[in-house]
Amino acid sequence: MGERNAGTPKGERYEEDERKEEGDVGHGARAGGPGGGADGRGETEEERADRRWQELLQEIRVAQTGVQILLGFLLTVVFTPLFHELERTDKTIYLVTVVLGSLATGALIGPVSFHRIVSGKRVKPQAVVWASRLTFTGILLLLATLTSALFLILRVATHDPYVPWLVSGVLAWYLVCWFALPLWVRAHYSNGK
Repeated sequence: MGERNAGTPKGERYEEDERKEEGDVGHGARAGGPGGGADGRGETEEERADRRWQELLQEIRVAQTGVQILLGFLLTVVFTPLFHELERTDKTIYLVTVVLGSLATGALIGPVSFHRIVSGKRVKPQAVVWASRLTFTGILLLLATLTSALFLILRVATHDPYVPWLVSGVLAWYLVCWFALPLWVRAHYSNGK
């Protein structure tokens, strides 16, 4: 493996692997033809699935921590005296936020349950694809939860008409950080390579 990749800098091999789409590995013993696989690493389909699963778990840990802290906080709000003094609109926003947070938690914990249930059934490459989809869904739901929670908090705290504009600005920031920038980097560095 060292000889095969000796002429290719490590960064190029990494970028090549990152350009691969979900489920692009063949069903043979090795991914790709001669020269060590389509991904440039010389991994078997199972080795690649194992590596991708570990990477996915690291990503999930970050998102799970955020959504669990947020949901835990949201669940305690209903037991405070101030909650009962909220306007009906604010209570509705709160309920929507709690439901979104619960859905996000389910989607982000789903891959762990998914892996447990299919473990040992020789379907890890397919499990990684589905777990990745659940994780992305969880990130979208987390985005909605954070936006809704921020809107509620600023509405209750300030009652100012600029709250929707401020929340829209924060939402735009989330969209840039979480989606626009990664998509730009993906398009910029994978075109023609």
